[in-house]
Amino acid sequence: MTRVQAIPDTITVHVPFSLVKRGGRKEMVLPVDRSTPRQTDDTLVKALARAFRWKRMLDTGEFSTIADLAQRERIAAPFLTRTMRLAQLAPDLVEAILDGRQPRGLTLEALREPLPSDWSEQRHHLAMSIIDNESH
Repeated sequence: MTRVQAIPDTITVHVPFSLVKRGGRKEMVLPVDRSTPRQTDDTLVKALARAFRWKRMLDTGEFSTIADLAQRERIAAPFLTRTMRLAQLAPDLVEAILDGRQPRGLTLEALREPLPSDWSEQRHHLAMSIIDNESH
């Protein structure tokens, strides 16, 4: 006759992660040495969609000024202007955001700051912004 060992009632599993706030929601971040499939940041994607939509509305002449467009959208003109900066992002940065491959720590607030018009300078500026945010 064999004895069966008792199964413990509780199992403890340790998963190293940290919580960060992104776009008003909390996100679990695993250590750098762990690879995980990326998820699109809905806040960034929505802001990109708005920026390109607003740019198209101005480019086609549907609205002649940012103030007119802001009034129609019922938002403040400075908010609209800051968000429209996303329409000037380098194409590879836009694609990375849409695919969920944006750099860790990239926030909408960083994208709403004035960015260089040169795409390589944008990448450098955003990389430095991310490093500054993560060091605090």
